[in-house]
Amino acid sequence: MGGKKNPIWRVVAADQRSPRDGRFLEILGSYNAQTSPSTITLDEERVKAWLDKGAQPTDQVKKLLRIQGISV
Repeated sequence: MGGKKNPIWRVVAADQRSPRDGRFLEILGSYNAQTSPSTITLDEERVKAWLDKGAQPTDQVKKLLRIQGISV
């Protein structure tokens, strides 16, 4: 997402077998590091639902969840 020299990352739920930039199951939010302070928008309900189903967040997503106050 975003434009040239202005990256915005999506936080998604994806199947482990999918390629890194391939299909995903659901968009859960976004992260923009270009703003000061960084902008993190997450759908807390959906994130918790996926974590309850057994989803394993990556290290970076764990950090974003911790910043937002969502327990992993």
